[in-house]
Amino acid sequence: MTAITVLAPTGTLGYGFGADALKRGMDFKPGVIAVDAGSTDPGPHYLGSGEVLVSRFSYKKELTELMAASRAAGIPLVVGSAGGSGSRPHVDFLVEIVREVARDLRLNRFKLAWIYADIEPARIKKAIAAGEVKDFEAGFALTADLVDSSTHIVAQMGFEPIIKALQSGADVVIAGRACDDAAIAAYPIMQGGHKGLAMHMGKILECGAFSAVPFAMDVMMGFLKGDAFELEPGSIGRRASLTSVAAHTLYERENPFDQHGPGYRVDLNDCRFEQAGERRVRVSGAKFIPESECWIKLEGARRMGFRSICVAGVRCPTMITRIDEILAAAKEEAVRYMKPHDVQVTFHVYGKDGVMRALEPQKKIASHELGLIIEVVASEMDLAHAACHHISGGLLHTHYKGQLNTSGNLAFPYSPSELDAGPAYAFSAYHLMKVRDPYEAFPIHYEDV
Repeated sequence: MTAITVLAPTGTLGYGFGADALKRGMDFKPGVIAVDAGSTDPGPHYLGSGEVLVSRFSYKKELTELMAASRAAGIPLVVGSAGGSGSRPHVDFLVEIVREVARDLRLNRFKLAWIYADIEPARIKKAIAAGEVKDFEAGFALTADLVDSSTHIVAQMGFEPIIKALQSGADVVIAGRACDDAAIAAYPIMQGGHKGLAMHMGKILECGAFSAVPFAMDVMMGFLKGDAFELEPGSIGRRASLTSVAAHTLYERENPFDQHGPGYRVDLNDCRFEQAGERRVRVSGAKFIPESECWIKLEGARRMGFRSICVAGVRCPTMITRIDEILAAAKEEAVRYMKPHDVQVTFHVYGKDGVMRALEPQKKIASHELGLIIEVVASEMDLAHAACHHISGGLLHTHYKGQLNTSGNLAFPYSPSELDAGPAYAFSAYHLMKVRDPYEAFPIHYEDV
């Protein structure tokens, strides 16, 4: 049996890969180039606003290289979770770049497919009424009001819609929001590869060479054959090790033994990792288990107001020792000052607990300076700006017990000190919705380019 070979160029389209690594990867004669392009890791802004995660320059640069390679080799190119969130604006954005690259490179005619992942509000509200929506990680119930307040709601597709597009002859597939592993695994599964192994391989490959040593956003190769798959970096300067590959199987996992998708799960209890050469690792043991019902993950975002921030430094040792009480008083005073308007005030104190907040185990600090970000969200941009400036000005001149200086409590690296960040978004949906089959919510469109 010939190995089914997948080239994953990078962990996120637009984040870069080595030209030499791509060339060497193509020398393995892959059957497909498949790349993930999105995540909820960057937060709700890109889903809510429709802005793309990466610059147009980077998307076009990398799509140009990947389309040139895939068309020269006569193999398909699959992009999952287009543009960052995989919403309709993001899919349309990448589709237009594909058309532009085709013109620039004067490519021979090829078939382009794109798959939308946006879910109509009426469909979700029908599912809510039928009791066919349940919480995933949101911590709150999805309601009709939350659905109506959302600017975009997408769902994660599995491998089935992507396979359908490929089976229809698509040479380039731009998919909306997709399970990261499914976008990589679709082609191997279509070719008859073991589903469990293909999904496990997809889970590792979706981060590119993050499973290599040294790790990087770079090319990673997967070779699926029989009852195992093997992994090897595209760059000769990297290698796959037992530790790096096994560790990535645990990456972003609450449960390292179960890998869930719409209508199935992958059992990883019996996984085995073996060194198969200096730069290659062999993996076996994954089992694909179909489930009786198909639930797709919904991701939605709503605008909660407008955000203004201020970046400042604190160097005074007496202020550092009293920073909690000083900031609490500043917040209380600002909320009172801005009445009747509501403002949400958040302080991020780096050098103390700016990363982990209340979960920070190191309670006693010895920092000689602190980085302070003042964040204000309000219903209007001018209100957020006004409140933020009021707080920064107040902190600059505030008096506190033990103070030796008379003013100048904060050091500002920027002028103006307040930076208006624009609309602020929050996740409105992070739930599971029952569907009749894995194709229902994901319409496919085709075009001869």
